[in-house]
Amino acid sequence: MNLDLVQKARENSRSAQTALYNQYKSYWFTICLRYHKNRADANDSMQNAMVQIFSKLHQFEPSRCEFKHWSARIVANESLQLLRKNSKLMSIEVVDDLLEERVEEQHDDEIFSQQELMRMIHELPDGYRAVFNLYVMEGYTHVEISEILNISVGTSKSQLFKARKMLKEMIVETGQMASL
Repeated sequence: MNLDLVQKARENSRSAQTALYNQYKSYWFTICLRYHKNRADANDSMQNAMVQIFSKLHQFEPSRCEFKHWSARIVANESLQLLRKNSKLMSIEVVDDLLEERVEEQHDDEIFSQQELMRMIHELPDGYRAVFNLYVMEGYTHVEISEILNISVGTSKSQLFKARKMLKEMIVETGQMASL
């Protein structure tokens, strides 16, 4: 990461801002897509995140973290904001009723593409997906997740456990469907 580019963007250089955007837009949009099931919501989050990134650029401290990670947190937070705003982020305890069948065996030899795994993650209920993304993909702790989502640490741990379990079941089910 070229810190001169960030400095120039801080000084409102349009060309530096455009260069930063072009360098990270795919990375940022991928983060948005992890939180939203449709591209329209992902685009809204992306737009909101861009406004936040460039308006808060003066707060970025290179000595504390890399620009990529600093900006990724803003993108994730904006995605979560939109989920909250649309009332899509709520407790997911009722989803347990949907998991009627227990999976007895796992197929460790099944290999899935990244695209297939992303599809499965998108099928998770919003709360499970948010906790899974924050913990697994973004590297937040359960304490941080509880603060971000305004849930208890226990709920964060529970939803991560249930998200992983649900993903395992989807993987096994997909493997069984392929063998038919």
